[in-house]
Amino acid sequence: MATIRVLWIFFLNLTICALLSGAERDFYAILGLSKSASTHSIKKAYRRLAKELHPDKNKDEPDAVQKFQDLGAAYEVLSDPEKREMYDKCGEECLKKDGSMNNMDPFASFFGDFGFHFGGEQQHHQHETPKGSNIIMDIDVTLEELYNGHFIEIARNKPVVKAAKGTRKCNCRQELVSRHLGNGRFTVTQQSVCSECPNVKLVNEERVLEVEVEPGMVDGQETVFTAEGEPHLDGEPGDLILKIRTLPHPVFERIGDDLYTNVTVSMQDALSGFTVDIPHLDGRTITIQRDNVTRPGARIRKKGEGMPNYDNNNLHGTLYVTIDVAFPDKEFTPEEKEQIKQLFQQSSVNRVYNGIRGA
Repeated sequence: MATIRVLWIFFLNLTICALLSGAERDFYAILGLSKSASTHSIKKAYRRLAKELHPDKNKDEPDAVQKFQDLGAAYEVLSDPEKREMYDKCGEECLKKDGSMNNMDPFASFFGDFGFHFGGEQQHHQHETPKGSNIIMDIDVTLEELYNGHFIEIARNKPVVKAAKGTRKCNCRQELVSRHLGNGRFTVTQQSVCSECPNVKLVNEERVLEVEVEPGMVDGQETVFTAEGEPHLDGEPGDLILKIRTLPHPVFERIGDDLYTNVTVSMQDALSGFTVDIPHLDGRTITIQRDNVTRPGARIRKKGEGMPNYDNNNLHGTLYVTIDVAFPDKEFTPEEKEQIKQLFQQSSVNRVYNGIRGA
């Protein structure tokens, strides 16, 4: 009987251990990545899922906050090389025992590392806090970066408020003060009234900010880094606002989600057919092939080869290729001209007409 009881306790402990082990979160599965995923892939997956799983967008789901916290924990561990190595060796429990996850705040990580807002409800404070000026800057990006997505690191030197010795006047305001002069007379004057606050000083600090250029972003689109703007001695710092600005590209022109380019072929190729390879923004090659006569200004469409749509990266615009024809530079002899006429067998089609409104 005692032996059976010992065996039962042994198997119960094994079951509990198995349950505890199974309860550990699979951080790679949460991010939808394999164990060989790069740091860039981890950050990209986190950014995408954070927007999908944010509680403000999933208010009807009872476990929305838990999912977002799990996502934050997965990012905190896998984006840190040391924590990731420990997690790969012995799982989440090792990190908890080591104290590496005790102070994890997924919301702070989300907004601090990437610095962007959702367009949901804003919190209104009873007392408006003074705020420093916002800094608005353009960030130059290539068309390749807007097509494929990219992370850009920016070194930011900013003044930070630090404690200093002594006190200072703060929260100064204008107040009306009345003074009784006797015999029913009094005066009302306006004077400046200040509070006494601990003294502070501004110290320059350098911080590296990471900006994600998401596929399909457009000119003027903003990324906001909260509290990275100008400081305010009596309040909060302003924000740093980075606006996308696309650099000119030697091959493509972007209009909306569509791409436009031109290809010049010889007159010989325009008449007899040609094959041209166009290097795309992601390194692929787009082949343009024509077997028939191609007129100058002909436009060839390649559906799905334009820019990715920002809201749905699975959708792409159209690539428009306009054909230009290079005429021969040489002068033809009378005999060659006659041969050309005999070859083309084309009668004169000279017309004068309004080319803007059509024939």
